[in-house]
Amino acid sequence: MPVDPSIEPLLALLNSPGMPRLGAGAPDEARRTFRAMTVDLRDPATLVPVASIEDVSVGPLPGRIYRPSTAGPVPTVVFFHGGGFVLGDIDTHDDHARWICREVGAVVLSVGYRLAPESRWPEPVDDALSAVRWAAEHVDSLGGDATRIAVAGDSAGGNLAAVVAQDARDAGGPAIAAQLLLYPATDFVEEWPSMAENAEGYFLTASDMAWFSANYFPPTVDPADPRLSPLRGRLEGLPPAVVVTAEFDPLRDAGEAYAAALSAAGVPTVAHRFDGLIHGFFAMAVTSPACEKALRTSCASLRELLNSH
Repeated sequence: MPVDPSIEPLLALLNSPGMPRLGAGAPDEARRTFRAMTVDLRDPATLVPVASIEDVSVGPLPGRIYRPSTAGPVPTVVFFHGGGFVLGDIDTHDDHARWICREVGAVVLSVGYRLAPESRWPEPVDDALSAVRWAAEHVDSLGGDATRIAVAGDSAGGNLAAVVAQDARDAGGPAIAAQLLLYPATDFVEEWPSMAENAEGYFLTASDMAWFSANYFPPTVDPADPRLSPLRGRLEGLPPAVVVTAEFDPLRDAGEAYAAALSAAGVPTVAHRFDGLIHGFFAMAVTSPACEKALRTSCASLRELLNSH
């Protein structure tokens, strides 16, 4: 099907001459561009309300706690932002955390892990695992239910969430009840067809991915390492998963391969492909009814997994 009409104006803007590309130039410049596209353009009146927000220190990392109006104990979702491991922070994904908090009825801990190239792989992975351990240690002051700790993330954050789920299983904890992987980067080995099909014109490009990858890990690293490409890891015994993909996304096929591999390994898996949408649609719910519907559907699936736990 064609691109959903509600996101066509945004795509036209992103593809217009002179629009800065995220995957180009110096990382600091790209970070400023990304922040201008997210934080600076965001209308505070459109932000989803939550019961409270609190900035905290997650060990040495910045964190932000979002609390729902739901009476506790409630699940705790540890959220890792996207941005190709190079861009983004707690502020750029404030809207994502708010949506998950409200729609899932969970406390959300959004974590500002270290970014590449200053902190290359596996340092962001180590940060993510440390953050989940911190959440488990402080669960009484978070959601209050140690049996319902979930991990979530979009794009690069989805990669970190998937890797952490494998790491935690192998380390014997913390126990993770569910994972929400939003258009995740799951494989740096294979050239999947969607990378060529959606290489240009749909926000995230193939050249962006090459730039992100070059900044995240050096060529000496084996791209099949499961802590880099979770699709290449052992999947048995992982927590139930919601894997979300978009039709016009270079990462679509690798994400769907991960969902299929999880299911084949006996992991309860809900896979959603949203036709007509693009990478990053979680941030487009304010202006796109189709994106909002997809967002709500994704969060509802996580809520169902956690409430059935």
